[in-house]
Order: sequence, then structure tokens, then C-alpha cells
Amino acid sequence: MNVLGRITAMPDLPGPLEGLKEIAYNLWWSWNPEAAELFQELDPTLWKRFRGNPVKLLLELDPARLEALSASGYAARVQATREALRAYLEARRTKRGPLVAYFSAEYGFHSSLPIYAGGLGVLAGDHIKAASDLGLNLVGVGLFYHEGYFHQRLSPEGEQVEVYEPLRPEELPLVPVQDAEGRPVRVAVEFPGRLVHVGGYRVQVGAVPVYLLTTDLPENAPEDRQITARLYAAGLEARIQQELVLGLGGMRFLRALGLAPAFFHMNEGHSAFLGLERLRELVAEGYSFREALELVRASALFTTHTPVPAGHDAFPLDLVDRYLGGFWERLGVDRDTFLGLGLEEKPWGPVFSMSNLALRTAAQANGVSRLHGEVSRNMFRHLWPGLLSEEVPIGHITNGVHTWTFLHPRLRRHYAEVFGPEWVERPEDPETWRVEGLGEAFWRIRQDLKLFLVREVRQRLYEQRRRNGEGSARLREAEKALDPEALTIGFARRFATYKRAVLLFKDPERLLRILQGPYPVQFVFAGKAHPKDEAGKAYLKELVSKIREYGLEDRMVVLEDYDMYLARVLTHGSDVWLNTPRRPMEASGTSGMKAALNGALNLSVLDGWWAEAYNGKNGFAIGDERVYESEEAQDVADAQALYDLLESEVIPLFYAKGLEGYSSGWMSMVHESLRTVGPYFSAGRMVRDYLALYERGALWEKEARARLEALRAFAEALPAFHALGVRPEVPGDLTLNGGRLEVGAVLEGEVPEGLRPHLRVQLVVRRLGGGLEVVDLEEVAPGRYRAAFRPTRPGSYTYGLRLALLHPVTGRVEWVRWA
Repeated sequence: MNVLGRITAMPDLPGPLEGLKEIAYNLWWSWNPEAAELFQELDPTLWKRFRGNPVKLLLELDPARLEALSASGYAARVQATREALRAYLEARRTKRGPLVAYFSAEYGFHSSLPIYAGGLGVLAGDHIKAASDLGLNLVGVGLFYHEGYFHQRLSPEGEQVEVYEPLRPEELPLVPVQDAEGRPVRVAVEFPGRLVHVGGYRVQVGAVPVYLLTTDLPENAPEDRQITARLYAAGLEARIQQELVLGLGGMRFLRALGLAPAFFHMNEGHSAFLGLERLRELVAEGYSFREALELVRASALFTTHTPVPAGHDAFPLDLVDRYLGGFWERLGVDRDTFLGLGLEEKPWGPVFSMSNLALRTAAQANGVSRLHGEVSRNMFRHLWPGLLSEEVPIGHITNGVHTWTFLHPRLRRHYAEVFGPEWVERPEDPETWRVEGLGEAFWRIRQDLKLFLVREVRQRLYEQRRRNGEGSARLREAEKALDPEALTIGFARRFATYKRAVLLFKDPERLLRILQGPYPVQFVFAGKAHPKDEAGKAYLKELVSKIREYGLEDRMVVLEDYDMYLARVLTHGSDVWLNTPRRPMEASGTSGMKAALNGALNLSVLDGWWAEAYNGKNGFAIGDERVYESEEAQDVADAQALYDLLESEVIPLFYAKGLEGYSSGWMSMVHESLRTVGPYFSAGRMVRDYLALYERGALWEKEARARLEALRAFAEALPAFHALGVRPEVPGDLTLNGGRLEVGAVLEGEVPEGLRPHLRVQLVVRRLGGGLEVVDLEEVAPGRYRAAFRPTRPGSYTYGLRLALLHPVTGRVEWVRWA
């Protein structure tokens, strides 16, 4: 047949069940168990086959089943759930904070919408859900990948095979975005020699709309329809095309909808081209480039998730010229000034860095854990020459997870009973986590969740082996895999080499002694390697090979096709969550937070979030915070520390069971883990922290608009700062016995009026054991400055003098000249 079009016929739901459609098209159902259970009850087999997609379920369900249920008590539950959704939305009708546009290249809302690769996307999904719960005034922007992210198949040898399945938007909880007349909203992005048209779908996430852009439109050439086909398409040209659609196209799409956000949040550098479009808009309104840049910076935030320089997108300058050639003319600047927004010098030559562009067009920036903030300040300090690493304006907001998405419904109900109703309203409040009330009932639920995990492992392993054509003996073994009573350790994350999934095999003989000891221990592994990460794929294959080589397939299982559903099963059912990154390469990590939320204990390297969460009583720390002379030395030390912990702490404590059937020492540690991890490492706390940055940025932008004349004078005078100097008058080395350090300075050069209110002469004192103090000198005569400093504690210090220039709006030191 010559196909002229497609039709999707939604079912005519019986009157009492009409609310199912309303619920299905709001992902609120995904974090409200009563809503999800309504769909699962319709047909559990189809529900699982469709990865929990309610729209697809309604399309395929037997109408007779709906008719039968419409005359039962099921209809009242549908009505009650619809009313709960409406009440949720009504309570958030009045929004908090400025209108924020949140841009992310991927979103992990639910396994039925596979437009996420891993932690970055799931974090973005949690951000949106928590913003909805808190009633924030926020919209999301992303891309709809019509082939999604790949499904992973593993050969018997552990070879990863990527399988892509086309996604049909009409079978997903997506709505095409239309204008008031019912016409599809379209915008265009200029590509070399052509326009690429961009449309979009809206996915409603509670009270927050998220707009997912697509180029898979009839108006586009076949090759342009593929731009948004796959998440993180291979090749630099494909990547720059996707990022132009996300950044430029995303901004234009918001404008086409009549939206005027007061603040913009870039979740990673993929969306940083939005800053260029904002500059273009402001210059077109009549602002100079420098004025526009100040306004853009004031109202933007950049969150970086990548502690490895190679993980930040950067494009050759000739590729930028091809796709953005002439864009600088629309900004009123020359090519060098334009490229300078993203310029980075690499050993092989200059490139255009998306992270540099994001940092140069955002006044606020943050890493995603305390340690990652420190790593990021060192990584990007070259953008602020002369500033000390502690002063580089990149802070941190430690990631958190959306409590209601990742907490098992049975535990959610049990916690509500034990902790009280205020916990449901304020799960990020430590006072509501009354964990001392958890005991035998909690342990029984935990054992049931582990049994579910074991059954899921057996089923998946059976299907994995059957598909690979393995014999009947191997299939029978799969049906008996794992022991529901054994200590179960989960390890699931992206298979990148720095995550060291094979660290357990550093000393195989020692590992075998542990596994053959008096107490049973078992491991479940899962994770995908990026399709182009050959080293990560080799790591995955090596893990499977070593398990087979040492005959450990009854104690160690590697599952394929890790996604949000499997992540929940593993974090719900594991006793221990293992994490072995090579410090400090884990920006944050969130899977361990999810496991802790469900009563598992973390066994992790002190990296990312665990470096600030671990307190000696709430889990186990592998190794210490040392810096090693080589990766091999670090691997050996961490492996030995891991074996020691398993042998002397983890296994004995777990099996020290009393009459209650569980170890009181283990339960005490679980209580401490829940008390310390549950409230703080939540997306609710995280988004409240971001709200403070949104509000500050919106105020900065208003102040910048009100002070444009002063900003213009400051910008014109700024070059003169670099001609100024400061001559120190200091005693050199000094030993203080209760006295003070007396210093003086003489300012050399003429200070323009535009800079004078923002210029400081400063004494900077650094304690060798850590700590920094900055003291402004007092002008005692024209051009002459004095100050006295007394250390707050004993120790060895170094000191220096500098001229510091504060930004007129943010008040931060951004330019310095050292004496």
C-alpha cells in the first residue's frame, strides 16, 4: 500500500473510566502508586510489556475489560485518583519564583519514554518532578528522540549490541504543540544553505510542562529529519546540529509560545547556544553587545556534571564557522569576539567549548557535589586569570533524588505509618524521619523486595540466555539463580572505565575466598556502555568473562538493558549498594541515594555525594581521600580496602542476626543511613537550593537593567584596570607572638571614575592547612592603603597583596592584579 498517513484511534472509555485518559497524559501518575496501580491492574502483562506506558496500554487493551471494570469498584478509584490529580494541580496554580526555562538534552521521567541515557537525564527528570511538587514557575525544554536511546542486548561473551526501536509519539503521553488556531507550532533554525524546521510535543509532568523538540517533520529533508532521531548521535557534526536545535530552536520555540522566562538554567553545556540566541534578541532590541551580555549573564545558570575535561563538548572552529558563520554580525561584533565566547586552547589547537560558552554567558554556575564543585573550579579557573581557585565563581548544589519516584510504594506507606503525616508533606525535613520506629515490619518488607529482585533476575537471565540460544541446562540454572536469603550487593550504572566495575577482580584469589566463605554473598551487575565507548564495552565484556572464568555465575549476575525500571528493582531489593569510581571522577552519582532511601547501605569510594554523606555510622567507605601516584596504585589500594570491608565489617555485621531475624547492628546503621540520606539527598532539597539561585539571578537581571548606564561606563573603563599596579609595603617573613601583620600598599596609575566604586586593595592570607581570608585595606591617603591582620588560629600562612575589581551587579571579584 502507498501509505498516505497514519491514524491513531484512542479508545472510547466508558463514562465512569474517562478519568484514565486525563491521568495517562500527566506523568504525575509515575510517582503516585495509586495512579500507576490503576493501569497495571487493567492488564499486568501488557503493562510490563509496554514498559509501564499507560497510553499504549489503553490503545491495546480489550474494550471488554474496560466495560467490565466500569461497573465495579474500580470506577470509584479512577474518579478518586482523578480528583487527587486535579487537587494537586489546583494547589500549585499559584506559582513560586520567577518563570524559569530549564534546558536539558535528556530527561529520564520514566522507562516508557526512553529519551535518557543515564544519570544526567534522570537527574533532569527528578528536577522537573520536584519543581512540580514545590509549585515552581518552571518550563522544561529538551529534544524528542524518535529512536530514543538504545536497548542493550548482551551476547553470552558479554558483547554489547545496541538495538534502536522507533518511538511513536501518538502512543506516548505526548501532545503535539499547537497554536490558538490549532495549527502546529513551528520555528526554524538556520543551517548551511537551508532552514531546518522544528516542531514539538508537550509532556505534562505534574504542574510543569516540558517541550520536547523534533525535526522529524515533513517540511524537512530526510537527513534533517534524522537530526533528533537518536540521543547523543555520533559525530561532531550531528552533535552540533542537535545542540543548535536545542539551544537556538528551544529559545525560538518558547518565544513562539509567547513565553518570556526571567531566568534560564542550562543543565550541562549541550544547550549553551541558547545564550547566543538571547544575545541576538537583545541586540535586535537596541542593546549593545556588552549590555546584552550583562543581561544574559545575570539571568542564567550553568550546571556542570562532568569532572573529566574530555567529557565537555567542543567543536572545531571551522565547524562553528560553517553553522554559525555570520551570526556575529547579528550581535554587532567581529568573528574573534564571537568565538571568544567559547574559545578554549587545546594542545592540538583552538576549539569552541560549549562549557566555556555556558560559563561566559551565565553569572552563576555549579557542580553537583561539594567535591565536584572543587574539581570544577580547578578545571575552569583559566577563565578567571589571577583568581585563586577558591574564588572561581562555581559553587555546588549536591544532587538529590525524587523521593516519590524511587521509594518503593510499600515502604512509602510503611514510612507514612511510622513517621507520621508530616513526613509525607515535608520529606526533606530531617525532623520527620523518625527512623527509630522501624523494626521487624520494615525488615519483612525489605526481604519481600529482595525476593522480588531475585525473581526478576531469574526471569531476565532466562530470557537473556534463551534469546542467545543457550542450552536447556543453562536455562534451568537461570531459574535457580541467586539466593533470596543471601547478602545481595547491587552495582548498576553506566559502564565507563573510571567506574571500575571489575575492581572486585583485582585480586581474584581473595575474592574467591570471600565468596567461598561461611556466609553467602551475591552480586547483581547492570549497566550500558555508550555506543561509541569501546573501552567501556570492553570493560563490560571483561566483567562477564571473569565471572565465567572463575565459575561465579551462581554468585554474580550481569543483566542487560539497564533502565529506570530495572534501576528501581535493584535499588529496592539490594542489601548493599556498591560504587567504585576512581576518585575524584564521580561528579555526584545518585543511584546510592535511591538505594539508601529504600533501606540499603552504601559501600562506596569517598567520591561524589558519598564524600559528604558518609559519617562513619551510615554505611561503609572504601579507601580514604588520599591522592595516589598512579591509577594502578589507586586501584590496588581501593581493591584491598574493599576486600577488608567485606570480610571484616559488611558480611559479619549483616549475618549477626538475633532472634528478630535480622542484625540489630545492621538495622542501626540502616536507621542512620535513612536519617542522614533520606531528607538531605532529596530532589526537594536540591530544587529549593536552585530556587534561591533563580531568585537571585532574576534580581541581578533587574538590577542590571536599572544600571545600564553605570555598566556601560564600567565596560568602557575596564581596559584601564589592566594598566594599574600596586606597590606593596610589607615586612616579608614574620613570626607573630600575639601581634598583628601590618601591611601597606601604594596604588600606581590613574583609576577611571567608572571603576572607582568597584576597586579594592586587598590582603589575601592562605593557611597552609586550608582556609583563605581576604581583608580590604583602608585608604589612609590618596593612593595609599593600610591594614592590620591577626590570624584567627595558629599555623603557617602565606600572604599577598592585590588590586581586585568587583562586578557592579554581582559584587564578586572577577578581575585581579597581584603585587
